[in-house]
Amino acid sequence: MELLIGTRNWSSWSLRPWLAMKRTGAAFTETLIPLRQENNATYEAIRPVSRSGLVPALKDGDLVVWDSLAICEYLAEKFPAAKLWPDDAIARALGRSAAAEMHAGFQALRQECSMSLELAPHQAELSEAARKNVARITELWNELLGRFGGPFLLGDWSIADAFYAPVASRFRTYGIKPQGAAGAYVETILATPDFLEWEAAAKAET
Repeated sequence: MELLIGTRNWSSWSLRPWLAMKRTGAAFTETLIPLRQENNATYEAIRPVSRSGLVPALKDGDLVVWDSLAICEYLAEKFPAAKLWPDDAIARALGRSAAAEMHAGFQALRQECSMSLELAPHQAELSEAARKNVARITELWNELLGRFGGPFLLGDWSIADAFYAPVASRFRTYGIKPQGAAGAYVETILATPDFLEWEAAAKAET
């Protein structure tokens, strides 16, 4: 299998399936396409693998899966022993809802606080819309952590955590400190070995 990813400092969408892939324990080739190249070079570099022209993309034989959530779901089905989703149907439903909410929402936070692992932590001024995004994420995290007991959103690590790992990095970078168990969750997710491996590779890119 080959996973096409973008610049590690910036590509939150690439980080998510990369974390899921690491959790499977399966061997895979990692192909990096630098983002923000001039003259449409990034798009043209991706197109031979993924017709969307976007990262991430997973190539498995003749199959190409080109969306971060679709890649994670494909990996959950291909590697059931990895337990990327919990066995409990209710926990899976809540986890999928949380991942889908991240996948489709929180536009203000995305725009104002992009994932930038190369930046030193600092205090950012947020718009009202971004503050509402932070409040909703904090509420969601605290609800799931309270229901399933932590340390991850559904108890054990899952695809839901892969989807919120970039958010945790944003909170650290932009000085956002969520209240309750959500505050500890930021530290938990950023201390996982797989995230630390990604972060170290990102620093080497800079």
